[in-house]
Amino acid sequence: MTAWLAENLGTIIVSLILVLTVAAIIRKMVRDKKQGRTSCGGNCAHCSMCAGCHRKG
Repeated sequence: MTAWLAENLGTIIVSLILVLTVAAIIRKMVRDKKQGRTSCGGNCAHCSMCAGCHRKG
């Protein structure tokens, strides 16, 4: 078991970093969504997708 860990240590570390980065991004996106922030930051008056982002209901 120890030999396998030693042989794959680089892959394990890179994988953990990637998983943590993706989890942090998803967490930020969820928090922003709950606070009503959007990711585009553009001018909605000139956006063709405005109706899709700001549904009334």
